Amino acid sequence: MLKFNKIAILTGVALLGLAASGQTLAADIKERTLRFSFLNAKDHPQGLGAAKFAELIGKASGGKIQVKLFPSGMLGGDVQTVSALQGGTVDFTVLNAGLLASQSKEFVMFDLPFLFNSGKEADAIVDGPVGSKLLAKLNGKGLVGLGYWELGFRHVTNNVRPVVKMEDIAGLKLRVVQSPLYIEMFSVLGANPVPMPFTELYTALETKAVDGQENPEATILGTKLNEVQKYLSLTGHTYNPQVLLVSQKLWGQLSADEKALIQKAARDATLYQRKVNREATSLALTKLKATMKVNELSAAEKTRIRIKLQGVTKKFSADVGEPLMSELNSELAKLR
Repeated sequence: MLKFNKIAILTGVALLGLAASGQTLAADIKERTLRFSFLNAKDHPQGLGAAKFAELIGKASGGKIQVKLFPSGMLGGDVQTVSALQGGTVDFTVLNAGLLASQSKEFVMFDLPFLFNSGKEADAIVDGPVGSKLLAKLNGKGLVGLGYWELGFRHVTNNVRPVVKMEDIAGLKLRVVQSPLYIEMFSVLGANPVPMPFTELYTALETKAVDGQENPEATILGTKLNEVQKYLSLTGHTYNPQVLLVSQKLWGQLSADEKALIQKAARDATLYQRKVNREATSLALTKLKATMKVNELSAAEKTRIRIKLQGVTKKFSADVGEPLMSELNSELAKLR
């Protein structure tokens, strides 16, 4: 009797194994090669996150779905890439969340100055109801949001002088993101903002078409802006979460199994990307200190800048809308 039970158990295990194998074989996954375009280099945390995402999709699909990476703006800047996703000629991208204000004005929330105090605080917001509500606003825009990565806190660099106090920003010709908020923010601070694609920035700095720019440490180092910039001032004026996007045209063609594995890969790649970005930020700052003159901005000066920018914050918060801003502020209050 014992022998019979043992055989029955082993047979049952074998059948379960065959059933599981059958489910895997029956999964509706087609052979596909998908294109992932992004602005930073392959070894930047953005590129590392993209590589992890591609790797996870390849493994989960049994090699059927291959994601080909196009780093360093090879297929164009962010604005062009969003259009390419909407047209279906590019499948994935990741970009600063605030740039999606051109698709849904509420995304301007993520460019509001001094919104977050830390990356972990931002994580709680973007991974919660507020972040989900914003991604839902992309419905019907040709884009599907898969999650939020991190670029980090932006800081001012230039070749004229260190920014130690608010007045030091005045008169600087600074390249800024192609966004009305950034243009107005630096205009209010007395700078001469020059909106231009990131792909044109290095040459603009090298030829002195602009005096400076503003980006996180890992981006400054990764694109070698320290080669053409003298001063780095840790202003931390804006924090950039980034949105991982997939083309709605592609999404509509995928099976439920394909969507599920891509969503799982996105979740896992998101955790990985944030981790490597935070590690890279610390390392990049150490390296930049060896090649640039780096200075901290005092808490008092940051407060002065924040106060100076209150009008900008109020104006663009109106685009977000009172209900969503109230929900955001309520969640931030709980975190603090």
